[in-house]
Formats: sequence, C-alpha cells, structure tokens
Amino acid sequence: MSDPLLKPLLAGDRRALAQAITLIESTRADHRERADALLAALLPHTGQKGGKSVRLGITGVPGVGKSTFIERFGLSLIERGHSLAVLAIDPSSKRGGGSILGDKTRMEELSRHPAAFIRPSPAGTTLGGVARRTREAMLLVEAAGFDTVIVETVGVGQSETAVADMVDMFIVLLLPAGGDDLQGIKRGVIELADLIVVNKADGDLKAMARRSAADYQHALRLLRSPTANWTPEVTTCSALAGDGVAEIWATIGRFREAVGAQGIARRRAEQARAWMWNEVGETLLAELRKHPEVRRLVAGLEREVESGKSTPAAAARRMLEAFHGR
Repeated sequence: MSDPLLKPLLAGDRRALAQAITLIESTRADHRERADALLAALLPHTGQKGGKSVRLGITGVPGVGKSTFIERFGLSLIERGHSLAVLAIDPSSKRGGGSILGDKTRMEELSRHPAAFIRPSPAGTTLGGVARRTREAMLLVEAAGFDTVIVETVGVGQSETAVADMVDMFIVLLLPAGGDDLQGIKRGVIELADLIVVNKADGDLKAMARRSAADYQHALRLLRSPTANWTPEVTTCSALAGDGVAEIWATIGRFREAVGAQGIARRRAEQARAWMWNEVGETLLAELRKHPEVRRLVAGLEREVESGKSTPAAAARRMLEAFHGR
C-alpha cells in the first residue's frame, strides 16, 4: 500500500512536501520506517542519477548577505522558467531545538513565490551543524518537481565539507577584503569552492571587491580544483543592487557543461555511497546511546575521563564492550 503523501507530493503539493520533510526529520522509529518506504518509492523521480536537477551549496561568512543573494538569485532563476527549493540549515535553539534564524522572514519575496519553496531546518546535534536529513529533503523537493536545489549552510565551519559532499557545485560568498582580512579567510573553505563570489560590489566597496576577486583568483591557482575538468572561478556581484547575480547562472551552466552529465552522475553516486556509511555511523551511535547497560555506565565514564582517571579511548572501549555484552 502506497503512502498517502506519495501522489500529492509527486504532483507538487506544497503541504504534502512540508509534511514529508517533517516526517523524515522525526526521530520516532515508526516515522523513520515510514520515511524510508516513502523515499524508496520516490527515488526514481529524483535527480539521484544526475541530470534532472541542479544541486548547489552556498556558504559565506556572517554578514556577507547570503539570504539577500539567494533571494535575488532565486527570483532571477524563476524569471527564466526554473523552480527553486532552498534548504537552509539554521543553528538550533539550545532550549527548544528549533530553527532560530527564520530564513523565510529573510527571503520574504522569494518565499511568497509559487515557484519557490524555502525550508529552514535546525542543525541539531549533527557534526558541523548540517542537518542529518538534508540529503533526504533534497530528494523530496526534487521529486516534487523543483529543478534547482540550494543548500545554505550556517556559516564558515565544518558544515561546509558536509554540504560540499552532497551537491554538484559549491559556491562561497565572500566580502570585499584585503591584507589581513584576506589572510583570515579559512583556506579549507576556499579549497572546497567551485565558484567564489565577492558580494557587496557596490558603492565605495566596488573597487575593493574587484581587487579582492583578483587576489582570490590568484590564490586559487595555488590550490587543486575540487572538481575534475573544472577550474574554479571568481566573480563579483551586488545582491542588493542585482548587478552580476544573473550572470552567475551562466557560470553554473559552464560548470555543468565542463563536468558533463556522466561526471555529475558519478559524483552523485560517490556521494550516495558516502551517505550510506554516514547513516551506518549515525544509526550505530544512536543504538549505542539507547543501550541500557551503556546508559548505566555513561555518567561514571564521563566523570572518569573529565578527572583524568581514564583515557577517552579506554572509556569508549568499555562502552563498546557493554554494548556487545562482553
């Protein structure tokens, strides 16, 4: 018997899509079982094999204007006849666990458009702040008919590596900078970039933005490209004024042409394999935490590690021995 969400979701029903994302984010065992069955039924209608959709990751330092950029970029895509889903990973509230930035309020015009769908998801406890179910949410929005998916991360940190490993192209937004500010940009993030966009290239900052773009382009020559058959590029734009935003879609088109349909399909296949092993690790950790004997030992082991009476490795080994019933 098919899931009642299946047909309306495939027909592009927004309410069914929102309900399906809520379902996959649930930690209840019965919801997880239902979510797995729904995803299996939807898989042939997603872009998992490549070609049917464009998956973009976008990050940037706080204050760079990610939301303004995504809204302006999204509206320009919609004008071209595309549809856009934005999966924005918000920092989680320590008290309630929910999203606290509220991307819908920061992309007001885009969120009201019928060809756009914005879903902020709490980062939760997943390493690096990337919502564990973002990959599955990406499959859901593709099955609902959205041809472009943007995953927006919290900021510059470990989450960028995780997002780069789930999209076709990774875009880093940076502020106009120079000297010490330029040196302060984390090299690890630059190494992941397929495209660097220097935003806020307007007014008094326009000349500095151009100089920054030239400096970043020079820095990229010293790094290995993260994507075969593509040399990372640098461009400038003003999301506020709209200058240079539309041209970024042309760069994305050149990227897809250079990598090729087979290259994108191969990249997504590798990502799916890595995703499988990540799920194994997450599931095993959850089972370990729930084990009654492990739960009995945890508080004492933590105290021993904190006081220096036991090493973390020894404490972990005792937990695993309890888990295996030894």
